[in-house]
Amino acid sequence: MEFTLSNTTEHFAGTRRALSAQRLEPLRHIDAGVLNIAYYEAGPSAGSAVVLLHGFPYDIHSYVDVAPMLAGTGCRVIVPYLRGYGLTRFRDPATPRSGEQAAIGADLKALMDALAIPRAVFAGYDWGGRAACIGAALWPERCTGLVSVNGYLIQDIANAMRPASVAHEVAYWYQWYFQVERGRAGLAANRREIARTLWKLWSPTWDFDETCFERTAVAHDCPDYVDVAIHSYRHRYGLAAGDPRYADLQSRLAALPPIAVPTVTLDGEADGVVPATDGSAQAARFTSRRAHRIVPRAGHNLPQEAPEAFAAAVMELVNG
Repeated sequence: MEFTLSNTTEHFAGTRRALSAQRLEPLRHIDAGVLNIAYYEAGPSAGSAVVLLHGFPYDIHSYVDVAPMLAGTGCRVIVPYLRGYGLTRFRDPATPRSGEQAAIGADLKALMDALAIPRAVFAGYDWGGRAACIGAALWPERCTGLVSVNGYLIQDIANAMRPASVAHEVAYWYQWYFQVERGRAGLAANRREIARTLWKLWSPTWDFDETCFERTAVAHDCPDYVDVAIHSYRHRYGLAAGDPRYADLQSRLAALPPIAVPTVTLDGEADGVVPATDGSAQAARFTSRRAHRIVPRAGHNLPQEAPEAFAAAVMELVNG
């Protein structure tokens, strides 16, 4: 069966929407590169592999509905905590707590290597969408397809200091805040308040409850969360040095490599930080077949707000 937005609601009508208290458990752990990664896995081990990647300031529960939907169709679903989140930990205390884009891309490849997964669909949003885009661009032989919320997310660091529109600059207030030590101290002291504020601003139509929020917020108690987040937002503007181990990858990303795998890009109609577009401005970045859709009423945390639409996009690529 082909999965499209038009038939997704019908296909998944019998799937019980996860209660706010439901958790993606149990977690597994594996050494992968510089990390010991905590991840959730569902579905048959021989199924088509799908890696679901979360963003900031969220966690794996962005996929609390998507993961069982995909597993129920026979996919092998892997949902890792990114570096700095949940129970994912650096294996060596001396490793720099880098949040640069090359690092999160390298983590994806290291996880696939550790799990002996030769190829998978990469799907994500925000930081996770960036990792997915990097994996698809740099290692297309490992990627059967890409789902990316907000399109092409590889950062153009060389031009990052060019000002955006005033409306965009206002939406990025947290990024400017994190450039100064007051912002680092603020994130350390007020990580829940900052996350809750961003959730509300970025997803104005999403009526999440406190149980749902707290289930994710505990992942931000990871001891590396602040350091990784602050480095990410400083590095992307060229204001913090990268980890030398990723210098080669970062050089390759500076060329803004095209993505040559089948892709579905999604925008949330109600996204409060990255406004929805028709996708045409990024079309040249994708050199294989690509579909772009706007998902009604969805905000920035699209897979949790519109799980049927996100799962349908993944299944289009799984089914070829």
